[in-house]
Amino acid sequence: MSDICRYGFGPEYQQLFDMVERYSRENLHELSARMDDEDWFPRDEYRKLGALGVLGITLPAEYGGADMDEAAQAMVAHAIAKWNPSISLSYLASDNLCANNLNRHGSAAQREKYLPGICDGSLLGALGLTEPGAGSDALGSMATRARRDGDNYILNGRKLYITNGPEADLVLVYAKTSPEHGAHGISAFVVERGFSGFGIEKELDKMGYRGSPTGELVFEDCIVPAENLIGEENKGVRVVMSGLDLERALLAAHCVGICERALELSVEFAKGREQFGTAIGNHQLVQRMLAHMYTETASMRGFCYQILKECEGLSDDEVGHGEIHMRTAASVLLAGRAINRVLDNGMQIHGGMGFMREMEINRLYRCAKILEIGAGTREIRELIIGGELVK
Repeated sequence: MSDICRYGFGPEYQQLFDMVERYSRENLHELSARMDDEDWFPRDEYRKLGALGVLGITLPAEYGGADMDEAAQAMVAHAIAKWNPSISLSYLASDNLCANNLNRHGSAAQREKYLPGICDGSLLGALGLTEPGAGSDALGSMATRARRDGDNYILNGRKLYITNGPEADLVLVYAKTSPEHGAHGISAFVVERGFSGFGIEKELDKMGYRGSPTGELVFEDCIVPAENLIGEENKGVRVVMSGLDLERALLAAHCVGICERALELSVEFAKGREQFGTAIGNHQLVQRMLAHMYTETASMRGFCYQILKECEGLSDDEVGHGEIHMRTAASVLLAGRAINRVLDNGMQIHGGMGFMREMEINRLYRCAKILEIGAGTREIRELIIGGELVK
């Protein structure tokens, strides 16, 4: 298990991590094969995380949350990802991208209406930002529109690659309310699954993270009550930017969990697989690959948890720009590149066995690439870092 305290966190964080890691090993790991084979999301098992007390980890106790910080949320994601990356990804989309942003920016009435369900697992959340024509340029190229119509807003548009989209009960959706103002004419809304005009166009068939549902959402004259506007009209970019840095820091922790498991699997295989009359782990070339896997994972873990410490207590005005914007981008740039190298070495150690779909290392390998694409591509992360350095 990871020694959380060595990174400057108190014993309550270690206790949280150990509890979630043990629960995930004993209950969530066994679901992975079926989730991958059937692209099945275990909704009942997800609800059990609410009973465990780890959903709504950053939310106030009055709503059923744990009243902890994003570092604690990252540790939950890390611990789950080690044993079931797909559930960890869905957890981050609901608990951080949707619920944490709703808590930070929503009204008292909105928090009271939605957050208790997030905490007990009866509600699953999602973030609706990217679109068919708006990926890396998610704000500038956004085509989804919202216009005020009396006591409602009418939304029209599509959102693509939405984690949890096909299963979500509520989606934090961004749309342009004043298109002439570009990124500064965007507003945020909570859209419920049952709203008129809201539908699931299709569930997407991914090579990795199967069982974490991803889909395309469609809004055709979707009626959204005006009270579901998050914050002020045309101020949605503030909501977006306040969440991106935290998302990247948490995604890096998610990568750490996957790499820890890949290393364990590879060491175990290297000890048990014999070639040329001895375990392949006794060959120096295999030891070299294991050494690189360990070093990459340890480096990623240290930087990731350092950045989480730096994110503690930041206000909305302190994120989305400056040094923390650069450093969170750096943490996920490092994590995305490292996880692909770690899983490549892990697959190489497993050889032909690793190429078989039923092998756990194969499932982890198929998850790795998206971590250089999602939450801002590798190139966007590099632009953020380089741009801040030359300012």
